[in-house]
Amino acid sequence: MRSRNHLRGGAPLAAVVLTLSACSAQAGDTSGGGEIAGEITVITQRTDIVDTVFQEYKAEFEAAHPDVTVNFEAITDYEGEIAVRMNTDDYGDVLLIPNSVKPDQFATFFEPLGSVEEMSQDYRLVEEKAYDGQVYGVSITVNTQGLVYNKKVWADAGITDLPTTPEEFLDDLRAIRDTTDAVPYYTNYADGWPLSQWDGNRGVMGDPAYQNTNVAYSDTPWAEDEWHGIADGLLYDIVAEGLAEEDPTTTNWEESKTLLGTGQVATMLLGSWAITQMQQAAEDAGGSADDIGYMPFPYQVDGTFHAQIAGDYKNAINVHSEHKAAARAWIDWFAAESGYAYDEGGISPLVDGPEPETLGDFEEAGVEYVEMEPAPPGRESYEADVVAAAEIDLYGNIYRQQLVDIARGAQDGDKESFFADLNQRWADGRAAVGE
Repeated sequence: MRSRNHLRGGAPLAAVVLTLSACSAQAGDTSGGGEIAGEITVITQRTDIVDTVFQEYKAEFEAAHPDVTVNFEAITDYEGEIAVRMNTDDYGDVLLIPNSVKPDQFATFFEPLGSVEEMSQDYRLVEEKAYDGQVYGVSITVNTQGLVYNKKVWADAGITDLPTTPEEFLDDLRAIRDTTDAVPYYTNYADGWPLSQWDGNRGVMGDPAYQNTNVAYSDTPWAEDEWHGIADGLLYDIVAEGLAEEDPTTTNWEESKTLLGTGQVATMLLGSWAITQMQQAAEDAGGSADDIGYMPFPYQVDGTFHAQIAGDYKNAINVHSEHKAAARAWIDWFAAESGYAYDEGGISPLVDGPEPETLGDFEEAGVEYVEMEPAPPGRESYEADVVAAAEIDLYGNIYRQQLVDIARGAQDGDKESFFADLNQRWADGRAAVGE
């Protein structure tokens, strides 16, 4: 299973990590050299390829660095399980920075890799996991955001144009429901983490500064004209109208790949990393990879689609590692030499890296990519602080699972009352944090 759990177990992580001391345990910048030797443990979320592709990486890396031995540990519920490990010193040598670790806690857990100015010469989006001018992680790949879909199913439903508004998207899902045997939309509710993918689409608003002017700086992020109101409102309507699977509690991530690949499911909102997995699943099931398409989120600004570009999980060094030079060598090699990003259909984390072939649909649709501006200096933790104070796992799946439950009638309430409660909690959180 590819456990792309971008906040799976996110709430437990926040609870555990926030109880730890905020004092830094850093022991120096790994850009300064040291002996590249020793045995290192690399922790990954890629349980599906750790025994295959990652073994090839191991052989290639160890050939280049014969004094290093690489061991892998793959974790299915990455966010949840790594939280427990991070209460000790034993959380590998290289690991992925969990999404709920706040920027002002980076130095407590991770070794600095270099300054933003230095690192940005070679790597994209280094400011995403930086604090006080220091970078703590390098993206394993860079993704854009949208909806992976079965082109054949959409065509069989008579749909010829991409939806440009949420209402057009709902109309298309209704057509799929009424004219085909496919489930129009699949939530992947049971695994949870796929629901966190919805938050990664802020770039559709077309404004690189949006999260620094609206999300954490608004008392009503779930208003109809604000991003979370638009996105979560669409998810609610999909479920409320019976356009998703009949019983969300029985969904299965691995099975969903085959369901979409074979046309039993029409659409899922996922990052661009999912394209190659769906294509492979289609071929494995006797179908065609050409049936798998990728469409932008159904929202335009001035007649143009926009899509956020952002780093995936970031490789980082455990501040307690005894082999930091070897760990740093792995991080640099993985980004520059492994080919992981390209093979996954992702954008290279290298500034001058190769472009993927999987985003041709976006090029055809005229999608403009948006790289969100980092928080201004001194405000890096502001949104995360509001998230914690409001007790809304904005980057996770818990409140979106509750949204799905209300929409399908498994919990009391409706969209208006649920969004009003979220807005109130968010406003209270902002007031608690202060400006």
